[in-house]
Amino acid sequence: MAVNPDFVGRTYPPSGPYPVDAALIAAFAAAVGSQDPVHTDPDAARAAGYGDVIAPPTLAVRFAQAADRAYVEDPEAGIDYSRVVHGEQRFVHHRPITAGDEVLGTLTVDQVRQAGGHAMVTTRTELSTTGGEALATCTSTIVVRGGED
Repeated sequence: MAVNPDFVGRTYPPSGPYPVDAALIAAFAAAVGSQDPVHTDPDAARAAGYGDVIAPPTLAVRFAQAADRAYVEDPEAGIDYSRVVHGEQRFVHHRPITAGDEVLGTLTVDQVRQAGGHAMVTTRTELSTTGGEALATCTSTIVVRGGED
């Protein structure tokens, strides 16, 4: 089954909430090699003007990919995940993800186009707090390699 172009414009219900705590932020910071104390030391974060430790910017991908799951696993979408190659990821941050946040992710399918027998799928996930505060806009492009028919 080919990727279904009729999904362009479809928005899925919010996924989550995904709780964020200091331990998650510290573990992610260690995994990406960030040694900035605003990720692990609440006093350093407060001195920098934040209410608590803040996440490295790329932690947003964790929540965006969780929101992507609804689309990728939708049988009508026609995505064979075994044929997916990640193409591009972009973030526009509205404010740092902070310990104590509960994150929601709302995914919209922005584009499905064919190129050289492959499908290029662009999605946009709006991350926000459960209180409605915008955190980040995450845009992802995946390539679904064409199958051998």
